[in-house]
Amino acid sequence: MNVELFLKILFQVVGGLGIFLLGIKHMSEGMQAVAGDRLRKMIAAVTNNRFMACGVGTLVTCMVQSSSVTTVMVVGLVNSGFMTLTQAIGVIMGANIGTTITGWILVLKIGKYGLPLLGVMALVYLFARREKLRYAAMAVMGVGMIFFGLELMAEGFKPLAGMPEFKAWFAVFQADSYFGIIKCVVAGCVLTMIVQSSSATLGITIGLAEAGMIPFPTAAALVLGENVGTTITALLASLNTTRNARRAALSHTIFNLLGSIWITALFPVYILFIYRIMGTDAVTGVGEDQMRQGVAMVHSFFNIANTALFLPLLPLVAKTVKWLVPDRKGKETPHLSSLNLRMLSMPAMAVQQSKEEILRMADSVEKMLVWLKAALDDRDPDPDRNARLFRREEILDVIQKEIVEFLSQMVSGTVPREITREARRQLRQADEYESVSDYIESLLKLSLRLRKAGLAISEEGLRNLFALHDQIAQYLREVNLAVREDEPIDQADFHARADEVTRQMKVYRERHLERVQKQEVSPIKSLIYMDMLNAYRKIRDHALNIAETLPAR
Repeated sequence: MNVELFLKILFQVVGGLGIFLLGIKHMSEGMQAVAGDRLRKMIAAVTNNRFMACGVGTLVTCMVQSSSVTTVMVVGLVNSGFMTLTQAIGVIMGANIGTTITGWILVLKIGKYGLPLLGVMALVYLFARREKLRYAAMAVMGVGMIFFGLELMAEGFKPLAGMPEFKAWFAVFQADSYFGIIKCVVAGCVLTMIVQSSSATLGITIGLAEAGMIPFPTAAALVLGENVGTTITALLASLNTTRNARRAALSHTIFNLLGSIWITALFPVYILFIYRIMGTDAVTGVGEDQMRQGVAMVHSFFNIANTALFLPLLPLVAKTVKWLVPDRKGKETPHLSSLNLRMLSMPAMAVQQSKEEILRMADSVEKMLVWLKAALDDRDPDPDRNARLFRREEILDVIQKEIVEFLSQMVSGTVPREITREARRQLRQADEYESVSDYIESLLKLSLRLRKAGLAISEEGLRNLFALHDQIAQYLREVNLAVREDEPIDQADFHARADEVTRQMKVYRERHLERVQKQEVSPIKSLIYMDMLNAYRKIRDHALNIAETLPAR
């Protein structure tokens, strides 16, 4: 074997593969940046209708150019409680169809234009001032890199056809018998599990087939295995997540594995079907100029047929994964931090996931205010309720820390300005909600301090405190509703109502000072009562700060 020739082939193939993968990444990031709002709206539109979920999964994956990215995103959304298991399985089924768009992009006859396309779009990306234009250029630049990398790989593999050692080794993988088909499927699966990219193995498969190293049936069998191997990414993403998130990832594996099994069992018929569509037969075979089209057809028809078969059985698939990953005793709380690094590959969806955590914080402070009022009014204290409030405040501290770490890592990369603005807004909202929870906790501690001293607030003072509590709770509910709807608000109206809360608090403070002058309250009770009024004013301040993060109309 000529060592120098072998190294030349190796370097060209590895370099081509690297450029190919980088092209996939740039195309995905560029399309996500251009279509960020559309992606969020699509995910928000997912319902329990399996056909709607499947359609959304297909469209989202066409945009991001990676079923792995979509499935990891879905696992993250299930883990955070934003998406149900049934919705997730439907989206994953659609993602399998959407990922076939990569193969059809490769069918385009622009291989020789890959390098000039890359060069021109790189210049546009570097010098364009409009952000949308820059990211659109990044997406097209990625397409150019994909074709240039694929051409490099195909050219690099061609000399291997003249080397007897490699021809003998590749001859082992021939899909000319059932056992041979299984070997090819397993090889494609293992290779994809190692590189964690079905797009990469698809490019390698096309390169080998175009170089004449493997026949078309072998390439088709490798593609079937690649569909199974690509599920490893979602399985890894589901580690240390909630049970529903693990079930969603497992459903992807089961779905693709069963599909490969039944297609493999009918492999000769399936290949004849592909030959018939391409206008050829087993004797003539698939020519080098038709190889990409043939591989794209194998990939597409496999996923379309598999989805058509299993989509009506979606409830059965959901029951199966629930049986495989059974429920356990105790309530399971969704977490964010276990997926933060993986979700960074999709900034548009990452901010959607963190938004769900913000809404969890909003719901939590509302519950804490309800528990606080019961604690203030309760002459027979409930230690369990108080413990729940203290525990909820600790949880909000953790969530706020997770959001800060998550969003800080995201904005440190190349992220569109719109996503960066949303991330900064969420960082401020998380900080404000955590501060609200701190003051609610302080109010409960002040109440417990009164009881410990054997003191009680007067009936008039308690009525005033409850009136202020209800006023602030209502104000916070309206702020939370505005955050949830994420629509422009009347900032002047929110400021006016906040000022009304402050005015009312001052009235109650003056009434309390009158009681102090009349010596109706003890000094320690007076201090605690004033601290409670100030704590409510601080809650009002932080609620107003949250409202100020929203766009004005």
